[in-house]
Amino acid sequence: MKPRTRPFDIRARLWAVGGFLGLAGLALVARAVDLQLLNNDFYQQQGDARFLREIPIPVSRGTIFDRNGEPLAISSPVESIWANPKELLAHPDRLPQLAGALNMPLEPLTQRIAQRADREFVYLRRHMNPDQAERIIDLGIPGVYSQREFRRFYPLGEVMAHVLGFTNIDDRGQEGLELAFDDWLTGKPGAKRVIRDRRGRIVENVDLVRAAEPGRDLVLSLDRRIQYLAYRELKAALLEHRAAAGSVVILDVPTGEVLAMVNAPSYNPNARESAEPGSQRNRAVTDVFEPGSVIKAFTVAAALESGKFTPASSFDTSPGYMPLARHVIRDVRNFGVVDMTRLLTKSSNIASTKIALELSNEQFYEVLRKFGFGDATGAGFPGESSGVLPTPRSWGILEKATISYGYGLSMTPLQIAQAYAALGNAGVLMPPTFVKGAQAPGRQAVSPQVARTVVGMLETVTGPEGTAQRARVQGYRVAGKSGTSRKASVGGYQKRYLSLFAGLVPASNPRLAMVVIIDDPQGRDYYGGLVAAPVFARVMDGALRLLDVPPDQAEQWYVALPPAPPPEMSAELPADIEPLPEFVGGAGPE
Repeated sequence: MKPRTRPFDIRARLWAVGGFLGLAGLALVARAVDLQLLNNDFYQQQGDARFLREIPIPVSRGTIFDRNGEPLAISSPVESIWANPKELLAHPDRLPQLAGALNMPLEPLTQRIAQRADREFVYLRRHMNPDQAERIIDLGIPGVYSQREFRRFYPLGEVMAHVLGFTNIDDRGQEGLELAFDDWLTGKPGAKRVIRDRRGRIVENVDLVRAAEPGRDLVLSLDRRIQYLAYRELKAALLEHRAAAGSVVILDVPTGEVLAMVNAPSYNPNARESAEPGSQRNRAVTDVFEPGSVIKAFTVAAALESGKFTPASSFDTSPGYMPLARHVIRDVRNFGVVDMTRLLTKSSNIASTKIALELSNEQFYEVLRKFGFGDATGAGFPGESSGVLPTPRSWGILEKATISYGYGLSMTPLQIAQAYAALGNAGVLMPPTFVKGAQAPGRQAVSPQVARTVVGMLETVTGPEGTAQRARVQGYRVAGKSGTSRKASVGGYQKRYLSLFAGLVPASNPRLAMVVIIDDPQGRDYYGGLVAAPVFARVMDGALRLLDVPPDQAEQWYVALPPAPPPEMSAELPADIEPLPEFVGGAGPE
């Protein structure tokens, strides 16, 4: 007999299923309430995080202009390609296509991305042409994106390289005025929230988080026309004399503004990867040297300022050499009795020494210090050297003698230009500046009368009997001093030279001060009057006309003379006296 089965209760099962669905529905409603009402902020943030991105708004670096409004440094928009390694590695089949588009080997690209697999950002190529970057993005490779950046461009290339310096790939100043004024030139990037699609493309701007502040422009005191002229003539002189290097500095006498500053050899800041080591330093402010006879103008100024001497004071330089502390001070020849003016005209080391020995150490030191020697100029250029001016308590008779004609102290080309500008500015030393209209107050180095007297004496240096006849400029009176100093090395001085000329034009009312330095010219014509002075003349001839400086000399009063051969000593030296490192100068080349 079969067991009796219970009848199937369809109603109970329906109630059970209905109850289950009802509970499930209540659970869904409760979850919806939780998501939409109770924890709305958290999940909204989570959702936004998957669609919203806060991205920077790039800003351009400020433009650098010359004093006439011509651009010297410009930031141009470029694109940089970057990737999210996690997304990109999820599609390894697209890596060969990406490598080809970037013109990169596949293996290094794959390795680079794999090493950064735990990150969300890695640059693949910086500073690309926007058209090239757009073609890569159009390939639709997952995890590959682009972003706007700016790249610095220098229209004058090597002509302005040492003064302007350059920026790094992130557009921050690294050298020169780009570094000195980095905070001024650098803008503040903004930020905005956007919605990106799955390819990383912006489909909607949601909110401006922070407004962008572009970098501020900078107007320099430099004149690009004079800068180019100075660079052209300096480079030509280096080629002509097979010299190792050179520098030129031009200052506006009344204000101290730097109108030109060039060095050679130079480099191209737009392609500095190929620059020679050491070529990026600004020699005009970082390199120091013993100035030789260009210092004699300040020896004479110290003499006149002391009150112990007058322009008519005379010195017997016979017989052409002067024993001193078992060394010898010598002139190129026996100049006999010379006054203050003839001291500069003929560049007498002996007369300079006799002046120094009559002055106290403190008197002489104080005047040199007032002209800025031994101190940084205050121009604010990164890496500027202050030079070396030994303290007076360390001077012996021999040290003071050599300082009087340019050995035993060192300075930069900018310091010499500043000091000569002070002579032309009635004795007022102005701090050099690279910013137009930003000159600071000056200080009185010597009395106006002394400064004007020395400038008048320096005019004879470019006259018929002077050592720098080739520094003359047609239609203008020129005051200046040439110099030829031996280069120091371990164990003494080499027979290698620095050729210098420092001058002022127009001498009747100086507007421009200029210094030319040629390092290690080859051949017998290494004298400052033959090597550096012609550069001064050619540059000033153009600069004075570019600035519309009126001539102060109606007619040319001289006849240019051919270069004289190197002079010989007219007097033999005692064999037991060791010669000092000398400056070879005289009526011919210096």
